[in-house]
Amino acid sequence: MVFTQLLFLLAGILGLSQVIAASRDCVVRPLGQGKDDTDQVEAAIAQCGHSGTTTFQPGTYNITRKMTWDLHSAKVDLHGFLSFIPDIEFWLNPDNTFRVVFIQSQASWFVITGSDFEIDAHNTGGVQGNGQVWWDFFTNHTREDGDGRPIAFTLNNVTNGVVRNFRIESQPFWCNTVSHSRNVVYDGMYCNASNSNPKFFGQNIVPNTDGINTYVSDNVTLLNWDITCGDDCLAVKGNTTNLFVRNVTCHGGNGIAFGSLGQYANLSDIVENVHMEDLKMVRIDKNIQPNMGNAVYFKTWTGSVNGQPPTGGGGGTGRVHNVTIQNVVYDQVNEPLHMYQTNGGHSQDLPSTLMYSDLTFSNWSGTFLTNTVVDIECSPAVGCDDITFNNFTFTSLSAGALKFICKNVENLTGLNATCN
Repeated sequence: MVFTQLLFLLAGILGLSQVIAASRDCVVRPLGQGKDDTDQVEAAIAQCGHSGTTTFQPGTYNITRKMTWDLHSAKVDLHGFLSFIPDIEFWLNPDNTFRVVFIQSQASWFVITGSDFEIDAHNTGGVQGNGQVWWDFFTNHTREDGDGRPIAFTLNNVTNGVVRNFRIESQPFWCNTVSHSRNVVYDGMYCNASNSNPKFFGQNIVPNTDGINTYVSDNVTLLNWDITCGDDCLAVKGNTTNLFVRNVTCHGGNGIAFGSLGQYANLSDIVENVHMEDLKMVRIDKNIQPNMGNAVYFKTWTGSVNGQPPTGGGGGTGRVHNVTIQNVVYDQVNEPLHMYQTNGGHSQDLPSTLMYSDLTFSNWSGTFLTNTVVDIECSPAVGCDDITFNNFTFTSLSAGALKFICKNVENLTGLNATCN
């Protein structure tokens, strides 16, 4: 009773008439069109984000500044959308975003941290990124990593966190990232970066709208994802270990990426114990998204340093080990499988020392537009070891002779074709 009275008093002081509390339960309703919901959203989480339940009723919540939810032993039922105002100049000011994702100096406007929590958006709520304004803006402004475009939804320093049935509409930049976290489950994630401006139909004006980037995180599970984007559907970055992925559909973009890796000369990127299954890569209407690069690809910087991160770099060390990718169906991708270790490099650069080993590709089938089935070009400094293909089938929609490219590979088995 005392807690309830205190919360009502706080609501009265702040003018947050829509926050209702009963014990450790908070219920929030949108204030309405044109009104700022940020204060009442933060107040509810502050009161019920530790050992409580916060319920957001359906509707649109207008968010006007960066926001962190610190959740411990808590539940959030998010039935509505957190709509981040499309004020580009405001968000591009570094003071107005968080820089918790070290890799490539990325910005975030909404960060979840804490332990032992569950966020359920019930397939009716999540984040509205208002991305069309951003995509139009960057058709005539410089666009590069670290330029300040915010990640839509960031989990950072999370232990034992669950996100369910979450929708992210029109992400300006990456849809998700999980960083410096462990024991995290995403079960049901929808990301949709689809251009609706006829002026840019047939062009990819939504690059860098990746579904998720995983970084310095252990024991992450991604289940039931549906991604429409103009870049990497999933991107597995450095020091991602024990990653499990099941039932992912990628509409357009570049496919599933491992990397880029080795960008930071003073760091070692370790990616190991990765299992992915039941993946679909689908080329869609070119007016929405013209590119569908690969089913899966691996990219590493060279052994030389060319400039500095976030846009340059190289010379980093590490390894990618024990990766299994199975049950993959691809529709009109450019190439099914590609690996290269010369990202951001030049012909005279030192070769990468980041090594790939124990990679297994099982039960792949589909169509592709070029004549290159497999292009695995490993570094001459370390090579690749132990690459296995099982039931790897394909149909080329090109009239050219098929190519199977394998360079600096030891112990490659099961491809049923001669690498040329």
